Amino acid sequence: MSSRLLSNDLPRSRVLSVLLVLVVLGLAFAPFLFPSVKAINVAAKVLIFIALVVSFDLLLGYTGIVSFAHTMFFGIGAYGIAISVTALGSTWWALAVGAVGAVLLSLLLALLIGLFSLRVKAIFFAMITLAVASAFLTLASQLSDITGGEDGLTFRLPELLTPGFALMEDDFEGPFGAVALNGRFITYYLLFVTVVAMFLVMLRIVNSPFGRVLQAIRENDFRAEALGYRTVVYRTLSNVISASFATLAGCLLALWLRYNGPDTSLSFEIMLDVLLIVVIGGMGTLYGAVIGSVLFLVAQSYLQDLLRALGGLVDGVPLLPAILTPDRWLLWLGLLFVLSVYYFPTGIVGRLRERAAVARLAHKEPS
Repeated sequence: MSSRLLSNDLPRSRVLSVLLVLVVLGLAFAPFLFPSVKAINVAAKVLIFIALVVSFDLLLGYTGIVSFAHTMFFGIGAYGIAISVTALGSTWWALAVGAVGAVLLSLLLALLIGLFSLRVKAIFFAMITLAVASAFLTLASQLSDITGGEDGLTFRLPELLTPGFALMEDDFEGPFGAVALNGRFITYYLLFVTVVAMFLVMLRIVNSPFGRVLQAIRENDFRAEALGYRTVVYRTLSNVISASFATLAGCLLALWLRYNGPDTSLSFEIMLDVLLIVVIGGMGTLYGAVIGSVLFLVAQSYLQDLLRALGGLVDGVPLLPAILTPDRWLLWLGLLFVLSVYYFPTGIVGRLRERAAVARLAHKEPS
């Protein structure tokens, strides 16, 4: 049953299986295990980034396409919800209109970008998508009447998804503190269920005959073309599917934050974060999006706190307090990234699978 659910794409590593189970359980019970506001925000951000990174890995890891327009589709999803709810009111109908409209716009843009740009060389396609994403960011910042400009849009959601809505009058007493069973709690599990469904659908796509063709194009597009596959069509479809998933991830971001602005969903820093997560987790492995998102976002969120604690422990020691100051968290994050790439050149998931494969071969060899 689990094999069919995972489209026969099993982790193929005991260590990876354990890590994935721990991550899924941690995210599934995050409101009860980590009831603090910051921890829940980190868990929700991890879920959103898993959906976003999975969609980007379809392009980079499975098709071999480098695109810098991915955050544009992410922003379209977030702005679709924000603009629709602001204009039509805090209703479920407004949410549906915003999500559907955003997905349709992303599909159209992805189709146009794919058809007109994927015939050129990879580096030129990357530059074209960078230019399109920059233009869209400028447009979103300047159309203040629609997008709120640099200030963005703050909006209300249906009552069921608001913090003021209570499932119970009293908080639930969990093992690690009181848990408020309110609209925020419902929104978190809406994110969790949606991201799990998106992950399973993407897992099915990459393990289908269509996904195999994408991997063949990634390995050798000339050979795939010679075998009769129209590579431009397959690349365009990959771009369209990836854009639609990124748009849905943007919708989830807007639902969680109840706000959207240019820096929130269209920033180039988000694109860099996605690239780092793909490399850390492992390109061409959707499980890498899960592991990479957790490691990167937890480090990004708690590295300053860790450095502050370590700085207090070495207070009075020459040089160390200055090196371990929270202001230098980006330096340490960069160092962690360099070390991860050095020791895990195929990503964490790739390395774990390689070690498991070597262990299986060694076990089969006669003594």
